[in-house]
Amino acid sequence: MATKTAVATPPPGSEAVTGEAPPNSRKKLLLSILSLVVLVSGVAGGWYFWQGSQAAAAPKEKTPAMAPLIYLALEPPFVANFEEGQPARFLQIDVRVASRSVETIELIRANEPLLRNDLLLLYGAQDAGALGRREGKEKLRAESLETIRRIVKDLQGDPKSVESVLFASFVMQ
Repeated sequence: MATKTAVATPPPGSEAVTGEAPPNSRKKLLLSILSLVVLVSGVAGGWYFWQGSQAAAAPKEKTPAMAPLIYLALEPPFVANFEEGQPARFLQIDVRVASRSVETIELIRANEPLLRNDLLLLYGAQDAGALGRREGKEKLRAESLETIRRIVKDLQGDPKSVESVLFASFVMQ
């Protein structure tokens, strides 16, 4: 007599003996994950768009327009003698003072003799060898700016309103 061997078949909807999920449940899982990704992307995109529209709608602060620079030429050019034994005998500098403040320019113009005196003393104390190099000229320009700012401050003006000192010509002989 032949005996039949019973093979157990799992009920529909349960996992197979091998441990794999049925194909329908994998599709549902993949569809759920994909739906979640699309939803999160939509929310993030909406938030990004909303933030951009909020920034565009916010009133932009107007920055005050800066006044143009006013250049004051200190005429005539400065002429200073070097000490004996230096490679050059004299220095001639044409100086311009730059400021955006009309009041500061008027203050400098009204007190130009004081300013010229201090700058002449500064220029006469220079070393001709150092002024032959760019670094020496830049250092002298910075010292000139310091001197002018000190004088403006002593005259009850705003020293920071003097923005720069420029050399229009620089001659050593």
